[in-house]
Amino acid sequence: MDLVWFAATRIIRNHGSELKLIVLTLVIIYVTIPFAFKMCPIVVTKVIYLNFLRRPFIDFKEPANYLLNHTLNLYITPEEGITVGVWFTIPDKRWQEASGKDQQWYEAALGDDNPVIIYLHGNGGSRAVGHRVELIKMLSAHGFHVLALDYRGWADSTGEPSEAGITTDSLYLFEWTRARSRRSRVCLWGHSLGSGVATNTARILHEKVGSPADAIILEAPFTSMREEVAHHPFAVYYKLFPGFEWFFMDTITENNIFFDNVENLQSISTPVLILHAEDDNIIPFELGKKLYESLLDSRILGRQVKFVAFPGFLGYKHNYIYKDPQLPDIIKDFIKTTDIELGHC
Repeated sequence: MDLVWFAATRIIRNHGSELKLIVLTLVIIYVTIPFAFKMCPIVVTKVIYLNFLRRPFIDFKEPANYLLNHTLNLYITPEEGITVGVWFTIPDKRWQEASGKDQQWYEAALGDDNPVIIYLHGNGGSRAVGHRVELIKMLSAHGFHVLALDYRGWADSTGEPSEAGITTDSLYLFEWTRARSRRSRVCLWGHSLGSGVATNTARILHEKVGSPADAIILEAPFTSMREEVAHHPFAVYYKLFPGFEWFFMDTITENNIFFDNVENLQSISTPVLILHAEDDNIIPFELGKKLYESLLDSRILGRQVKFVAFPGFLGYKHNYIYKDPQLPDIIKDFIKTTDIELGHC
């Protein structure tokens, strides 16, 4: 023990100035971050969306490079000057038919009575990120069409993200899909940040368009972005910082970032399935459960709401629920129930 103490004192004596400089630098960074977050809107959007986190050398025009066969890369234009990239994967059982087919064939395939999933991913990365690709493959293997888009500002999509903008992208893709799907069910699947995009889209569809989603599946959702910021792992370092709520939570609202899943879902009657891992290390399990309970307390009668918890010992955390062997049956049973309610069977 004496030797350890002696060594420590020698290090401090010999490198004291360097240690003081390191500590001072860390303190300056720690204090600067809240002010930068409050004063610079661009910092807020970058932190929330993380769309600048991109892997280089990805060729989105060749989804087969990522083991996504029978997949078409296409682009849609939600607004003038905005182009959004989409991967469209058809069910595995049609892979032989899809060989060499063009976009016109794929669009016609949407009306084959297989259910359609519009996949809305979380922040950061792109539609080519590993866990997103694996989810698409799983859904395709079990008879689903999947359309996975990168919102404006992500990957090869143009523009800059905003809550209104990325919701517009999702809404446009839904309407594009619905126009081609005939009697096929069209469902919104939102993961993490995408849960907010999904419920925003569903609410607009319910209120304005008159062609609501057949179902909503939310993977690792939160109640609202404001509450998610308060519970994010990063917030642990600032919870005791003077003015935490003013610096961070109020700033989110001031920059028109809401993603209020509770308010959105309490305003519509679309069936909802919530999936959440108990060991989620990004969005606490308690927020997903709180969202579910808020729907049980709402006054919309007859609306199906289901919550599936995945035990922590499975190790699914935030991104790996797709690994669960029961997940395909959970989804198919949920869709089947909504089919009965919607008169599809």
